[in-house]
Amino acid sequence: EASKGKQGGRTLEIQRLVGRSLRAVTDMHQMGERSIWIDCDVIQADGGTRTASITGAYIALADAFSTLKEKGLIKQCPLLDYLAAISIGKIAGEIRLDLSYDEDSQADVDMNLVMTGNGRMVEVQGTAEQSPFSKKDLDEFLAMGWEGIQRLITLQKELIGSIA
Repeated sequence: EASKGKQGGRTLEIQRLVGRSLRAVTDMHQMGERSIWIDCDVIQADGGTRTASITGAYIALADAFSTLKEKGLIKQCPLLDYLAAISIGKIAGEIRLDLSYDEDSQADVDMNLVMTGNGRMVEVQGTAEQSPFSKKDLDEFLAMGWEGIQRLITLQKELIGSIA
């Protein structure tokens, strides 16, 4: 895309998803008249591009706000909560987290889940690739996804500390 000078539909879709997700946990009024650009370059695209971009972009945004606060350009960090995303899939009857490209291409069901640190959902996108899934399956996907997101948020907290 970069060599062509324009972005494709997939890139634009991911940009919108990342932006919506980050805005969901940001007090936009505290930012004032600022725009923050976050560029997500996925070095190894082996599945989970969207979810890796969201989880990493959140860390970059927290870092940007920390710098703005240190320089006295904002009074407090506008982040309202932590944010992470993970992929979930069902392959041969087994629910798995953080699918690789090969797993995703074999999945009967695949889902992307974006949640806050307080367990609130920002985005749930699930598709029956091979056969429809039940409400019970959905509940299992959400429960396992929440467990994975909690692990990711624990890692974020280790990297960036408190957002207060």
